[in-house]
Amino acid sequence: MGKIATIGCLLLLGFLGSAQEIEEGVPWDAGKRLVWADFKGKVPPAAVPAATTASGISYTYSANLMYHEVKLDYEVTAYFYPNESWYKKPLANDTILSHEQLHFDIAELFARKMRNRLDRTSFSDNVKAEVREIYQEILHELQEFQEAYDWETNFSRNVEKQLEWNAKIAKELQAVE
Repeated sequence: MGKIATIGCLLLLGFLGSAQEIEEGVPWDAGKRLVWADFKGKVPPAAVPAATTASGISYTYSANLMYHEVKLDYEVTAYFYPNESWYKKPLANDTILSHEQLHFDIAELFARKMRNRLDRTSFSDNVKAEVREIYQEILHELQEFQEAYDWETNFSRNVEKQLEWNAKIAKELQAVE
C-alpha cells in the first residue's frame, strides 16, 4: 500500500485570491441562506452590477494503491467568500439576494457533480492527472452554467426566469445528492 498523491484546488468565480482569503470561505449548508450582512467586501468604484457573489469549489484528495487498484479518499466543498462578495445598498432587494444565493447553490450543485464523477471513476496510477482533468471539466461546465444563468435571468431582472431557475436548481440539488 502506498500513498500516491494529495492535492487541493479552488475556483473562485470572478475572484483570484490568496490562501489567507481562502481560509475565510463559508462552506455551503442547506440550512443556511445568504443574507446581505454576509456580503462584506467593498464595492469597486466602477462596479456595474448590483451585487457580486464570490463562490467556488475546492477539493482535496489522497489516493492509495491497494492490490493494484487505486483507492481515492476525497473531499469536495462549495464555498462562499464574504470578504470578496459585495452589494450596492441602494439596489439591495430580495430578488437580487435570491439571485446571488442561487450562484452559491449552483457552486454546490457542481461540487456534487464532481463528487459523483469521482465516485464513478476507476483511477490508474496517473490519478493526479485524472482528478485534475475531472476538476477542470467540472469548472468549465460550472462557468458555462453560471453564465447561462445570468444571461437567461438578465442578472435577476427577468423575475419569471429567475423563479424558473430557482425551481430548476432546487430540483437538481435534490436529484444530485
